Amino acid sequence: MTVLRFENVSKQYPGGHQALSEVSFEVAEGEMLFVTGHSGAGKSTLLKLVHLSERPSRGAVVFGGRNLLKVRGGRIALHRRHVGAVYQDHRLLTDRTVAENVALPLILRGERRGEIGKRVREVLTRLGLGHRERALPTQLSAGEQQRVGIARAIVSEPQLLVADEPTGNLDPTLAAEIMSLFASMPERGTSVLVVSHDLALIKRMRKRVLILDHGRLMDDINPDDLAE
Repeated sequence: MTVLRFENVSKQYPGGHQALSEVSFEVAEGEMLFVTGHSGAGKSTLLKLVHLSERPSRGAVVFGGRNLLKVRGGRIALHRRHVGAVYQDHRLLTDRTVAENVALPLILRGERRGEIGKRVREVLTRLGLGHRERALPTQLSAGEQQRVGIARAIVSEPQLLVADEPTGNLDPTLAAEIMSLFASMPERGTSVLVVSHDLALIKRMRKRVLILDHGRLMDDINPDDLAE
């Protein structure tokens, strides 16, 4: 089953900058893959189109069989309940504790309070943040803030997780642990799409890789071909 499909997608920003040009690919249910390329290649724009932070200029982005161009108004929030997102700037609410930030997706889904508390504690423990649940984001290091953002994105076990340089502020050991966590998510039914420029990490993970160059999809590499 296909979870996400790009059909000849192009994105041009005001002023004429062409971020993406005729990009087409599919993501299967329970698949993990990487998107890489030089700075400005269009990687972050691709994720924004999935999360409905941006709209394509041409082509179609199809998620769960629905063309996202048709998702408007209040349905945007409903769509985002199925897409967990990890950003480079974390986007944490500074007046909420770590636990409250992580709980937000579950609250929006109407989960029971007891279930919310249980799942928040579980995911914070998995990410080594169990002792920080009552802290405010401003009291955390950059690496801890990054992990809180990851916890918030995965706590609801979304249909798709998109992550923009999720290991950028983490040491190599923790980065490897986070990637291992992401790699286990397809077993729970979550497809994972990770933007990263860390070629060594990508090679170690042995997952499918999409390569963007100046907004164009230049290659779609299978795991068995990575050694080459």
